Amino acid sequence: MIYTQYRNHHRLLIQLLLFFMLLLTGVNANAFDRKATEALIEKQCATCHKFEGKGESRFNLKAPDLMWGGSKFKRDWLVSWLQGKENPVYGKGYRWDLSTIPIQHPSISQDQANGVADYFARNLKDSTVKPNTIDYSKFSEIEYNFGAKIFRDFSCLGCHQVLEDGKPTGGAQSADFFETSKRLNPDWIYRFNSNPPDFVPHSGEYVADVSGLGLRYVTGYIALQGNQGFKFYEPWKTKYFANTDTTMGARVYKEYCSQCHGAQGKGDGPAASGLNPKPAVHSNMALSGFPDDYLFNLIYYGGKSVGKSSLMPDFGLTLPPQDLANVVAYLKDTFKGNSNASSETQATAKKLSGICPQKRTTKKVSFKYSGKKNPLKPTADNLKAGEALYQKKAKPMACKLCHGKKGNGKGPGGAGINPAPRNFTCSSTMKDITDGQLFGIIKEGSPGTAMPTFKNLKDKEVWQLIHYIRQFSP
Repeated sequence: MIYTQYRNHHRLLIQLLLFFMLLLTGVNANAFDRKATEALIEKQCATCHKFEGKGESRFNLKAPDLMWGGSKFKRDWLVSWLQGKENPVYGKGYRWDLSTIPIQHPSISQDQANGVADYFARNLKDSTVKPNTIDYSKFSEIEYNFGAKIFRDFSCLGCHQVLEDGKPTGGAQSADFFETSKRLNPDWIYRFNSNPPDFVPHSGEYVADVSGLGLRYVTGYIALQGNQGFKFYEPWKTKYFANTDTTMGARVYKEYCSQCHGAQGKGDGPAASGLNPKPAVHSNMALSGFPDDYLFNLIYYGGKSVGKSSLMPDFGLTLPPQDLANVVAYLKDTFKGNSNASSETQATAKKLSGICPQKRTTKKVSFKYSGKKNPLKPTADNLKAGEALYQKKAKPMACKLCHGKKGNGKGPGGAGINPAPRNFTCSSTMKDITDGQLFGIIKEGSPGTAMPTFKNLKDKEVWQLIHYIRQFSP
């Protein structure tokens, strides 16, 4: 019995000893892991990267500065990158002045990569990077397109590459933006864009010159590269449009819109006399047939957002969401087409859009378009795709809204346009318009007319659209 008690007691002591050894081992392991990570960074990473101080010109460095790495990189990408599972970020190497061959970054184990990512999160945070700078739940496709324009206008494309139609576009002198949605934190991008020299002195980058809204747009554009599944904000699908009040919309129209468009929508408001082009004549237009998204974007972001005149201001920062929804509802409920127009205007619209040949000329497009020929065949698939764009999908607006469902220029918006929309059914006119001319008009718009630009359409989509348009006048 004594032996049994001793054996049990001895077993308990051994179990307690093992427990404390494991506990101590765990503590030591964690301490060792942290020390090992710091040693790895000091002996390997720091031989190329800077981890302290201010940013320097890239021509004085071997690799990018990492003082703000914990704010710059998304953790999952960083861990994957450190294991050698990601593509090179610099297509010609970080120091492309020395070599045009990207150097393969040394890879480490998953445990080491997680340790480094933890170190970044603890020690390499930039206090000037503010969290949740942009509310992406309210980021629209129009804003994305504005960002794309800023990206080009400020020559970002000169050094950074993006994917357009699946092909790399732009310069390869700096980090590519193929998968920035996976790699970079949007808040860091915003902070960088607000004053690039804080991070890369003497780089020539100057995005800070744009407005606060501009920073939002271009940051969103960069941050969403590679994110194919992003769902853009669509205000016309919100509660505001589900609970509209046309009486309140009429008040908004009287206070803001009538200054140019006139109290009755005849384009004769007190400010109209000094405008060229003149304001749209709402009383002639079937705005009831226009989609909510087109009207909302036109009012919220201004004429430039839908390829119209920049004289149409943006009211997004002036009117609250419900007022915007109310005035859209008022427009659609009040202006329903030729029934509101004078007999003279009706006769003019009928003459211009309904007869053939249609006596109007269109300014020739630039040389870069004029000689183009349609590279696609008029297959069933291409015609179907062109039809979808014409009747419904083209942005900023479906072609049928002005040119008509049957291509005769009698769309719901046609009566309010001078000159009238092109009559695609008139073969005697259309035969003299080349594919290159049509391509240029669709891409760049038509000066002196209400034809907007469709720069966001891919080249393939434009050619498909042209094939479909040609079907109206075989």
